[in-house]
Formats: sequence, C-alpha cells, structure tokens
Amino acid sequence: MDLEEEAYNIIKRHKEGVFQNVIWKELNIDSRKCSRIIKKLLDKDLIVREVGVSNGARTYLLKAKEEVKEKYDLLLAGELFSACTGCTGDCQPEYCGRLSEWIGNLIQEEERSEETERSEETGEIKADAKNEEEVEEEM
Repeated sequence: MDLEEEAYNIIKRHKEGVFQNVIWKELNIDSRKCSRIIKKLLDKDLIVREVGVSNGARTYLLKAKEEVKEKYDLLLAGELFSACTGCTGDCQPEYCGRLSEWIGNLIQEEERSEETERSEETGEIKADAKNEEEVEEEM
C-alpha cells in the first residue's frame, strides 16, 4: 500500500475529521511530503480540507467525502420500478403479472447490453482486419 492510500485510510477512519499534522506524524513523513499527498487526494476529489488549529498551530482538518451510491438502480429494469417494492397485494410471486413484466424487462436490458458488447468487439475486429489489409497492400 502506498502512502497516498494509507493517508486516505487514516482520513476515512476519523469520521469527524483528522488534522493534517496527525497524518504526517502517523505516516512518519515530513510535512512537505504530506502536503503533496493531501494535494493529490484533493485533486482526486476524495477529501475536503478546512482550516483549523491544533495545539495552537494552524493546520488543516481533513475529512473523507461521502461516497454517493445509487440507491435505486438495482430496483429498476429499464424504466420500470420493481413491482414488489411497496406492493401490498397478497399474491404469489410465481403468478404475479407485474413482477413477470419487470423480470422480462430485466432480461431484455441484459440482452441489449450483451448485444452492444458483441457489436463493439466485432467492430474492433473488423477495424483490425482492415488495418492489416492496408499494411499488406503497402508491402
């Protein structure tokens, strides 16, 4: 694990934030090297930095940015929301028309995704074959 990852893990462990001087002491590096590492983390938009004071010295309070996760993407099939979410019907899933439709959309979405992958792969192969023919013609 490199120093950048270690610094980021230290910051993530401290939910309320950690002072930058704590990080360079914990990693046993000088403050300049720590500043460069923190700059990289800021550039990658992984952390936020606020001005703070620790033991009377000006330093920075560092906090990890919260990861934004898609909350509902697993409940969607195309544009249809899962039929069972919030359903109050007393039905058997094997015979539910709304659930069957939703599962059908999942299958169609997966098939479209596979077709796209295949066409991209064959398109790359065709492009490579054309390049080989051009090289042979030049010889």
